[in-house]
Amino acid sequence: MTQWAKRLSFIGLALTVMLVTETSATAQVVPLRPGIGQNDARQSVDMFQLPWSAIGRVQTELGGRCTGFLIAPNVVETAAHCLFIARTGYFIQPHDVHFLRAYDRGHYAAHARTVRFLVPPEYDPRREAATAAFDRATLFLEAPVGTRAETLPVAQNLPTPGSAVVLGGYEQDFSEVVRSDLNCQILGINRTTSGHVLIDHDCDATRGSSGAPLLGQQNGAWTVFGVQALANYGRGGAAVPLIDTGPIPP
Repeated sequence: MTQWAKRLSFIGLALTVMLVTETSATAQVVPLRPGIGQNDARQSVDMFQLPWSAIGRVQTELGGRCTGFLIAPNVVETAAHCLFIARTGYFIQPHDVHFLRAYDRGHYAAHARTVRFLVPPEYDPRREAATAAFDRATLFLEAPVGTRAETLPVAQNLPTPGSAVVLGGYEQDFSEVVRSDLNCQILGINRTTSGHVLIDHDCDATRGSSGAPLLGQQNGAWTVFGVQALANYGRGGAAVPLIDTGPIPP
């Protein structure tokens, strides 16, 4: 079985509570909290401080919930599969997507609707494993929900294996607050057969963390290395790098 077959996409997990994958000898059962290891390392964070104050809940009017983060005062990055409606086979309408910055138990610093979003044309939610390296979406909001100082810069280079990172989002078992693994690292840079890249990490994170920033320190400041997209059967997962993020269009 390839490393792609062993990995779970959050969109596939949203469609079923338990999936059994038959092998020649045994049946492998998808855990209820994929991406979480035996010793759950997630903890509470201060939503009034960066980098957490730049994170928010991406919420749709159909009930979908994911994580997102500000890269400009009115621009949010999240996972593309969060915007896909499996039962219709189409992406949701932009105006049905909301961003609530620094959401915490019903309170939030700011809120705005999405007016449009961009998904890489190479991403196909029906072929998640094959196109996971493009599982990202850029939301353009109707109004700013923060200042430039409340946004997160995007790394212009891939992280080095072994680099310290953190990851936190609004996960299924703590959906009203951000829980973060503050002690994890980059495991490696995974190149797909088509030459595209995913960032492997060992951070504890499960459903709902899709779209969360994989964060590290560069020159003493928080920087985003990628967008959380995939979970392992055990601890860890993979993020989509943002090194090709150019100037934000108006």
